[in-house]
Amino acid sequence: MQLFDVYSLYPIEPVRGAGNFVYDADGTEYLDLYGGHAVISIGHAHPEYVRAVGEQAARLGFYSNSVENSLQRELAERLGRLSGYDDYRLFLCNSGAEANENALKLASFHTGRAKVLAFSKAFHGRTSGAVAATDNPAISAPFNRTPNVEFVPLNDIEAVRAKLATREFAAVLIEGIQGVAGIHCPSDEFLRQLREEATATGTQLVLDEIQSGYGRTGHFFAHQHAGIRPDLITTAKGMGNGFPIGGVLIAPHFEARPGMLGTTFGGNHLACAAAIAVLKVMENERLVENAAAVGEYLLGELRGIPGIREVRGRGLMIGIELDGSGPEFRRRLLFERHVFTGGAGPATVRLLPALSLTRELAGEFLARFRETLG
Repeated sequence: MQLFDVYSLYPIEPVRGAGNFVYDADGTEYLDLYGGHAVISIGHAHPEYVRAVGEQAARLGFYSNSVENSLQRELAERLGRLSGYDDYRLFLCNSGAEANENALKLASFHTGRAKVLAFSKAFHGRTSGAVAATDNPAISAPFNRTPNVEFVPLNDIEAVRAKLATREFAAVLIEGIQGVAGIHCPSDEFLRQLREEATATGTQLVLDEIQSGYGRTGHFFAHQHAGIRPDLITTAKGMGNGFPIGGVLIAPHFEARPGMLGTTFGGNHLACAAAIAVLKVMENERLVENAAAVGEYLLGELRGIPGIREVRGRGLMIGIELDGSGPEFRRRLLFERHVFTGGAGPATVRLLPALSLTRELAGEFLARFRETLG
């Protein structure tokens, strides 16, 4: 049997990681400014993380959600305290797409409505409901397309008002920062107005913080720059530092009843041990504050480099729009300068490094970036 060929692969295989670096079988060192697509939050093979996961695997790797699991409660308490949402409740699942599916289901249960409002260029996942709310026909099969999802332009509050005024929408779903689209930020004022409109029309505001959350932008969640509180917050990626886990943070006004949500693997013992270790490291090493500081330095330096059309982002979630081909530049940066980055569209390079990135390593990246650009 062969693999189903759906990925465009670089001919490089990382076999080991340490901090902000990965290594191939020949020992070649690569500076990782992509974090495996915003997944590596505390750095590769962090010793506290390795210890926690290994010790849990030796005790108990898995049992079902039909029994008590104190690790789930510890994770919920730590996440609530560090994020500022200790009055919310947590539903644990396996991925970002699954988190979005469950958030939209909760909004529909709560309101009795069926429709979802999403935004142009949005990306929310590849499962049925999540891909229906994703503005990319290329990854949406006929089965996924539904009249229950409508799209409006990002930062257009008048378009939002016109849609929500019908009071047909269960939820409005928005990314804290649009990632796959190329790092496009909703303005703080737009998010505040969106919160007001959702409240006025009984629509549930869902913040997809799967890529933009977990400290990446210098706040625990990107929407906190605007000072708002959503009804539902979805998270994944950096939550497990590579171990698959996702979650929905649920405001107090939602009613829980047995059987309305469920999962086999969500919140399993190994996943919770990994996620608790991530939060401990983030707190002890002040990684949210580090992301803010190093991100500010990177953004400032990048905006002064000739040959860059635009730099967008917050903290360590950065989009660099080039004058030329983004994919070709990224290939040269990888093979000539040994730096991993991400892409978005024809001209944008995405930076999503671990939050442990130091100013010194950021400077090393800038030097290699300038050499490749020049």
